Amino acid sequence: MNKPLIELKGVSKSFGSHKVLDNIDLTIYRGESLGIIGPSGTGKSTILRVIAGLLSPDEGEIYVQGVQREGLIEDGGQQVGISMVFQQAALFDSLTVEENVGFLLYENSKLPRSRIRDLVREKLEMVGLPEVGNQYPAELSGGMRKRVSFARAIMSNPDIPSESPEVLLYDEPTAGLDPIASTVIEDLIRHLQCLHGTCSTYAVVTHQHSTIRRASDKLIFLYEGKVQWQGTVTEIYNTENPLIRQFLSGNVEGPIKVVG
Repeated sequence: MNKPLIELKGVSKSFGSHKVLDNIDLTIYRGESLGIIGPSGTGKSTILRVIAGLLSPDEGEIYVQGVQREGLIEDGGQQVGISMVFQQAALFDSLTVEENVGFLLYENSKLPRSRIRDLVREKLEMVGLPEVGNQYPAELSGGMRKRVSFARAIMSNPDIPSESPEVLLYDEPTAGLDPIASTVIEDLIRHLQCLHGTCSTYAVVTHQHSTIRRASDKLIFLYEGKVQWQGTVTEIYNTENPLIRQFLSGNVEGPIKVVG
C-alpha cells in the first residue's frame, strides 16, 4: 500500500483568539499535485507553513514519511526535503539574482564559489532564465521574479543529497500576474514536477481558476478552519456543494460569509 509522504492529524492553530486551523486531517502522497483553495483568511497559507515546518501547530501531530515531526524544520531531523515558494517571491533586493538563488549555499556550505555559480546557472536554466544572474530583482518583471524564487526553492547542496527538496509548497504563485505569465508559471510547476531529481510532490495555494485546472490534480477546500470538501479537479466543477458553487462563481449570496 502507498504510504503517506506527509500526514496531518488533528492539527489546530490559533493566532490570539482566532482559530485559523481547526482539527485538520490531511494526507499527501508521493507524486501528488495538491491544490489548496478557499476564501481569503481561511488558513491556506498557514497550513503550508505548518507543513513546511515554519510554524508549529497548537494541537495535533505531523508525520513526514511516517516519522512524527518534533519542533520546527530548523531543529533538524527532517525525513524529506521540503521547500517553499512565497507569495511575493521574497527575494533580497540588494542581491543579484545569482546571489539570491545561491544564498543558502553561499551562507551554509563549503562549496567553492565557482561551483555554486555553476549550480545557480543550472537552476536558472531549469526555470527558463539562463541570462539573468547578474541582474537585480527590481530589473525583472513580476513573472520573472516568481521564476527566480522557484530556482532558489529547488537549490540544494549536491554533496548532501538527503537535503534536496522532494516537496515544494507554492503560496499563490500566480497572484498578480497576467494570464500569459500565469500560464508560464503553471507550466513551470508541472515541468519541475516531471524533472528527475527535483520536487515530485507539491501543494499549491491558489484562487485562480487556471491554476486550479492546470496545476492541480487533487483539491481540498478550506473554510472556517476546516476541510469542507476534497476531490479531483473534475469533481469540483461538477459538485453541487453550495460552498464550492459559491466560491467558483464569486457570488456574494450563499453560505460563505462575505467579510465587510
